[in-house]
Amino acid sequence: MGLIQRLILKLMPASKRQAIEAESRAWILKCDICGSERSVWDMGGIRWKASGSPRERVKCVTCGKVQWHTIRYSE
Repeated sequence: MGLIQRLILKLMPASKRQAIEAESRAWILKCDICGSERSVWDMGGIRWKASGSPRERVKCVTCGKVQWHTIRYSE
């Protein structure tokens, strides 16, 4: 668990923690170059009560390079 995750979850009531983790796991980052996918939660982030399909430049676990990733919600 990342530093931001620990900090946010420590401040949130226990009733919300599972919902935050579950929704963050449902948000998927997909590399625009190689198609590799991982959840926001697995990369150490939190995405809760969010919408849209933003793009971010992050290091791809497969390519090993900083690439554009599209974030989408996977139900």
